[in-house]
Amino acid sequence: ARIAFGAAGSRGAEIDLGDAEQVARSMFSDEKLTLEWDAPRIMLPKNKVKLLLNLLIIAQNAIPRGGILTVTLTNDDNRCSMTVRCAGTNARIPAKVEELIAGEPESGAVDAHAIQPYFTGLVARASLMSVHFAMDDADMVITATQDEAVSNPSETGEPETPETPAGIGDAATTR
Repeated sequence: ARIAFGAAGSRGAEIDLGDAEQVARSMFSDEKLTLEWDAPRIMLPKNKVKLLLNLLIIAQNAIPRGGILTVTLTNDDNRCSMTVRCAGTNARIPAKVEELIAGEPESGAVDAHAIQPYFTGLVARASLMSVHFAMDDADMVITATQDEAVSNPSETGEPETPETPAGIGDAATTR
């Protein structure tokens, strides 16, 4: 939870993607899901790892009867691309998730059911990444790609933006 939702280190920190895989596997160890991981063991800026873990939580909700989650990640020239494919009975794009990730809750308010996808959108924007949902045959596919507007990432590949929006994941809000 600290990696997916918390501060998990200081600004500019990176997280080993192999550690993220272990976290993801333990998240789903008691579930009716199978996780297939096709990502290199590299260091990524922590917000990109947070984004990936939060996308997996959304993906889990896309196949309520269980199935297979397949993670594919590439990071060429600090241009990150993530894909999570959800294959299972009645796979679907969760209700309102696209609006919440875009930061546009229907009523203007975010309740307990909406906070996780809303937070995922905040992390995506802080990482200068765009998240898209699509149905491919019977599978639901989530893609997160580096925004074209990224021009000068820091040496670690982390954009020069606030790491996580104020109050989200701060020690004061997690107590």
